[in-house]
Amino acid sequence: MSKEAKDIRILLAEDDSNLGFVVQDNLKSNGYQVTLCPDGEIALKTFASEPFDLCILDVMMPKKDGFAVAETIRDVNKEVPIIFLTAKTMQADKVKGFMLGADDYITKPFDFQEFILRVESILRRTKTLTEQEEEKVEQYTIGEYSFDIKNQILIHPKEEKKLTKKETRILSFLCEHLNDIAPRELILKNIWGNDDYFSGRSMDVFISKLRKYLSFDENIQISNIHGVGFKLEVSA
Repeated sequence: MSKEAKDIRILLAEDDSNLGFVVQDNLKSNGYQVTLCPDGEIALKTFASEPFDLCILDVMMPKKDGFAVAETIRDVNKEVPIIFLTAKTMQADKVKGFMLGADDYITKPFDFQEFILRVESILRRTKTLTEQEEEKVEQYTIGEYSFDIKNQILIHPKEEKKLTKKETRILSFLCEHLNDIAPRELILKNIWGNDDYFSGRSMDVFISKLRKYLSFDENIQISNIHGVGFKLEVSA
């Protein structure tokens, strides 16, 4: 079950004290519990000391920047959603953020109403699988692999791989379209909530990971149908 806003804990790392307090106040006024940290080192210590449901990280911070903080967080927690908050507009920075596993990238200055809506959207997408998804097939056989959706485990005689929620949802989607094309736009809108360029780059990273996880069976491949989507194929 998804939590109510008042039960959701947000870690906010922002070195600009004025902006940090304003963002914190806006989140609190929408019912969230918010812990504000002035730099990257304090943010990591705080993250390690208590549970959080969402991390909002400024990229340019003293001691440790947002990218370094996110990388460390991802080493210990693959699931917690991360939003980067930054004045940077360089495309390479956005790509780097998504490569590190970010769920969104918000450029300053921003409209607070839109900001709150994007926070809510990410929390809805990442909290739990929907009831409709939970009612679907709980296990697939993919060549030599057994895919346990409920427990998010990909099992092969040589290895068991624990998947993240997003990896599980993508692979489930591909399995639903086994040996057929899973439309790229449909995957993006169902799992990322939009089909923009950066979400597309993020999805490509996840597809590459799934190819690696399935590499023990050479009869399995995930083909990229250019401009259309992906096809999970199992040859006889």
